Amino acid sequence: MKKYSYVGISFVILVFGIIFIPRILDRVSSTSITKNDRMSASNPLANSKLSFIKINGEAKKVPDFAFVNQDSLLITNHDYRGKVYVAEFFFTSCPTICPKMTRNLVYIQNKLKDNDNFGIASFTITPDRDTPKVLKQYAEQYSVTNPDWHLLTGDRDKIYELANKGFNLYAAENPDAPGGFEHNGHFALIDKNGFIRSRYDAHGNPLIFYRGTIGVEEKMDINGEEEQVSILLEDIKKLLEE
Repeated sequence: MKKYSYVGISFVILVFGIIFIPRILDRVSSTSITKNDRMSASNPLANSKLSFIKINGEAKKVPDFAFVNQDSLLITNHDYRGKVYVAEFFFTSCPTICPKMTRNLVYIQNKLKDNDNFGIASFTITPDRDTPKVLKQYAEQYSVTNPDWHLLTGDRDKIYELANKGFNLYAAENPDAPGGFEHNGHFALIDKNGFIRSRYDAHGNPLIFYRGTIGVEEKMDINGEEEQVSILLEDIKKLLEE
């Protein structure tokens, strides 16, 4: 009986080897295991579309706005229709994070210099100081060349409403903050239809905004926060292809 049992087991192993081992070897040689399976396991959202930011269950769309840019031209949200753009809130006399944010946007601008469907909206939170003339000088100082990069100024209350309610990007006057004002240093990404978009984080939640204060070369700040300019650039390209 034992002899026959051993024969049966050996036969099963032989059949298994004939049928399945060539398939396993074929998958390894085609890198389907070493590449595709590893990618899906470590990052199941790698190929997913960018998330819509939702408030009360509805996709968040940028509200109407109208401000004057560095060339004294009236710019509205309709000027960005059909374009992917990044929005930020800053002020030209900012002694801390604004120069870093501007340089990071210049980096993105230069990477996308041949794309006519990309723009940037920089809203000043000190409109009384930042006149079109001052904004023009600032644009020249930082080599702003994209014709759809508008540095915008106008009614103070409307700018702050747009920041805190329209984009949900914090901005406020604070006499104790460097420069007398504070904001969170994040970038918002807007698609061609005016909706705020972002990628998902490692837990499957929308990233919502992108850190704008850490450069690509820095990789991370002193607090261990990683730069997100490179992934913002990736996501801009993804939206440009939609």
